Amino acid sequence: MSSSNSSWPELPVADWADTIEALHLWSQVAGKIRLGYSPWLNHSWSVPLYVSTSGLRTSLVPYGSEGFELSFDLLGDTLDVRTTTGGHAAVPLASQSTATFHANVLAAMASVDMPVTINPMPSEIADATPFDDDTDVRPYDPEHARALWRALVQTERVMNRFRADFKGKASPVHFFWGSFDLAVTRFSGREAPPHPGGIPNFPDDVAREAYSHEVTSAGFWPGNRDSPDPIFYSYAYPTPDGFSAAEVQPAEAFWLDALGEFALPYAALVGADDPDATLLDFFTSTHAAAADLAGWDRMGLECAHPEGPDWWQQRPHA
Repeated sequence: MSSSNSSWPELPVADWADTIEALHLWSQVAGKIRLGYSPWLNHSWSVPLYVSTSGLRTSLVPYGSEGFELSFDLLGDTLDVRTTTGGHAAVPLASQSTATFHANVLAAMASVDMPVTINPMPSEIADATPFDDDTDVRPYDPEHARALWRALVQTERVMNRFRADFKGKASPVHFFWGSFDLAVTRFSGREAPPHPGGIPNFPDDVAREAYSHEVTSAGFWPGNRDSPDPIFYSYAYPTPDGFSAAEVQPAEAFWLDALGEFALPYAALVGADDPDATLLDFFTSTHAAAADLAGWDRMGLECAHPEGPDWWQQRPHA
């Protein structure tokens, strides 16, 4: 598995915090609509967004006997609303307040005859302001948004390759708008001790259901104003004894004691000879360390492809 360095964009880390903050809040408006109108799936799998050909999308959300999809088109600078009845509306992505964006999205839903209501309090953000009261204009740079999307496209590709090596229960590769990260999770099949909860603006019972069973989880987080460097991460719940001292790959990976997880700087991929292999090594080695220490049935849960890791690409197409 190889790639050129040009596939992985250099990210404008020094000056993209404004756009990241805006997208974090605006993605929550769309995400809460999906949450409120979708049947609940275990581990909050009815909540996330998905990487698309131009940004992030909800997938089809039911509305009575019809449905709709919300899509952040980061190439066209709009949030698009499309319905199964042929309705379409577009909300501009530009410098604006979250209150304006929130009002415009609700108006767009009403304009396609699918009015919605949501809880206006942002999730997983400490000291948050409700969407409709957040009236300060937030700067938004479309090029910064597109850089984030390009990084998500590359990360999702490698994560799907990593997910394919596991035949036990595993999540899709999905984007959680609460924590604003792309993640994929593997399950041992064994129950876990109750999660302590305590996540800002996030119900404890939802956290306990999300972590009801032993997991390892890998992801990409683009950073924020206080911690501006984007990272890949890997953790286990519960954290097995000795995990923080495990030998993992690549050499640039390190343990974040405050979060109880391994991290790999995004910048390590941009400078790597083979970024894809570097990231896959990080995901694979950290999962293996946690699973071994926790006594997972790795032989029963993991899988090899019949003719090597890229066997499907060699098959003739009908």
